[in-house]
Amino acid sequence: MLKKIIFILVSLVLVSGIVACGGNGIQSNQRIEATWIEPQVFGDTVSIPVSEVERDWNVHFNLKTQDADMDFMAYVLDGEIYVRANICPPCHSIGFSLQRSSLICDTCATVFDAKTGAGIGGACVAYPKAAVPYEIKGDSITMQGTDLLTAYQDTVNPIQPSEATAPSCHSGSGTPSVPGCCSSTDKPRAPSCCGI
Repeated sequence: MLKKIIFILVSLVLVSGIVACGGNGIQSNQRIEATWIEPQVFGDTVSIPVSEVERDWNVHFNLKTQDADMDFMAYVLDGEIYVRANICPPCHSIGFSLQRSSLICDTCATVFDAKTGAGIGGACVAYPKAAVPYEIKGDSITMQGTDLLTAYQDTVNPIQPSEATAPSCHSGSGTPSVPGCCSSTDKPRAPSCCGI
């Protein structure tokens, strides 16, 4: 009888350890595919249930407007909820899986950093997934339609380094006039500004 009780206790400890380490796939290498959910739309306010995001760990939702049909994702990473545009323009994908701390395009397998949305590797890295600001009100993640539209447009049409405006850190001579201007990371620096 004592052996049976010890066996049951050891089994419970092992099962609870597996569940705790599995979590949302962050500790394991499990790939979490997205579940589609329906958003609630009231005027310019869009909301999705926190409980559904926390239950499924990775959800996608569609927003239809008069001018556009846009897709978004919401997911949990390290206890924090992220909301981003859900599109990979070159390959026309609208699906991303969450694996560890990466978003993986379900069509082309391009990998994006789930915390920043930046491209890591693959064919579509030049299209980072823009974040959507949100508020949590009760059991709802609440977003503004204008913020959703901006994030979607920023993902579809990202600013490329060659399109970035030249910083005002030089006097026009090609030589930096402000110390450290070329080592700044706040925005891309044109090579002519840094004497490169």
